Amino acid sequence: MSQPNRTEKANKKNISPFDVATAVQKIRKIGFRSWLIHELTAAFYEARKHKIKTFNEHAFEVNWQENIARLADAVINRTYAPSGSVSFIIYEPMVREIFAAPFVDRVIHHFLYNVCAYWWDCHLIYDSYSCRVGKGTLFGIRRIQHMMRQATVNGTEKAYIIKNDIKGYFMSLPRKEVCEHMQWGLRQQFSGKLSTAETRQIYDLCKFLWQQILLDDPIRKSHRRGPLSNWDDLPPEKSLYNRDPGDGLVIGNQTSQLASNSYLDQLDRYVKYELGYRWYGRYVDDFVRIIKESDLKKALGDTHLIRDFLMYELRLTLHPKKYYVQPVDKGVTFLGARIYPHCLIPSNRLQGKFNQAVRNFVATKGANQDVNDTFISYLGLLKHLDAEPFVHKIFDRYSLDFKLYLESKASDRRSFDDIIVTLASELNKPNTDLGQQA
Repeated sequence: MSQPNRTEKANKKNISPFDVATAVQKIRKIGFRSWLIHELTAAFYEARKHKIKTFNEHAFEVNWQENIARLADAVINRTYAPSGSVSFIIYEPMVREIFAAPFVDRVIHHFLYNVCAYWWDCHLIYDSYSCRVGKGTLFGIRRIQHMMRQATVNGTEKAYIIKNDIKGYFMSLPRKEVCEHMQWGLRQQFSGKLSTAETRQIYDLCKFLWQQILLDDPIRKSHRRGPLSNWDDLPPEKSLYNRDPGDGLVIGNQTSQLASNSYLDQLDRYVKYELGYRWYGRYVDDFVRIIKESDLKKALGDTHLIRDFLMYELRLTLHPKKYYVQPVDKGVTFLGARIYPHCLIPSNRLQGKFNQAVRNFVATKGANQDVNDTFISYLGLLKHLDAEPFVHKIFDRYSLDFKLYLESKASDRRSFDDIIVTLASELNKPNTDLGQQA
């Protein structure tokens, strides 16, 4: 399960549609280069959010106007190419390999996202939950529960849930095919709008940037941070260093998130519209189908069709071991929750991560903002689940005031930050019992 994102609420703001007509008017008024500098400046301000303290951002910001102008010229002259990334291993919420793009490339990522994300968001199916406006982890949990109730006619009929995922998803994505798919979307987005020189300039520019970013080999120019022994903790199939040339997108880039989610829209449409599954949902590469008991035999057979579609159409592999079939009333673990038709319980992994988050918070006495943010993130998710007995147990273990958790669930509550401040002040009182360190 991915860690719940504290900024998820902020990300629910509407993505502004890219208005081609307005862009054309502005280009005619101030010229293409000036328009591009204006758009890259907006992308710069978005890219620097939560990155202000990084050395990479500071180095760019010192002469940001000149750097933006140089970047615009490189893009216009088609000399722009992604720089080398820094790769490293993280251990929370799970062991993963991260490639951190230089700040200048993040500016380009935000520019492309600003142009293309709205079109894709309108194109994807409703029950694709990852990196979507107004959706995300909690939305996906509630939607699957809603589907369970529908399939069982509110618990009066028997239904089954089938869960699958894709083996080594990000590391297996075929870059050429992903790039072609994103350029197909770009053609659809600009369909019927290429009659002017200005729109062709924008279209050609975005097409060039998608090629540069998605066809770039992240290994060739990368350098590792940390000892090589860190990679011993990572399964080989989850590292780009072990993939075939041409395979794999880096985890974390905004363009990777958009492109990977959009690429699997082909799977979503195949399952929903060709195979005919009404109750279907996907988060990144985890997807579920809910079917009535009478349709179970067909659904099990269709799993082979889904496997073949992934293999032959998308060049991806259905994970042979992560295959889950269970009656709906037995529940399913998805997105950090154990989902039942009429209750939502924290999964075992989420319980372990929350316990660790509380332990870290107590150990730092609220003095570490990153630790606080992680604690708040889990509180933000747990307050929507049937988690009171579990949270009560954890709060008692560390001598925290459970009433403050109950306040976090109230409609008239203070902000999470204020609640955390109160918890921290209690920890910092003389002779405060910090509880057992489990």
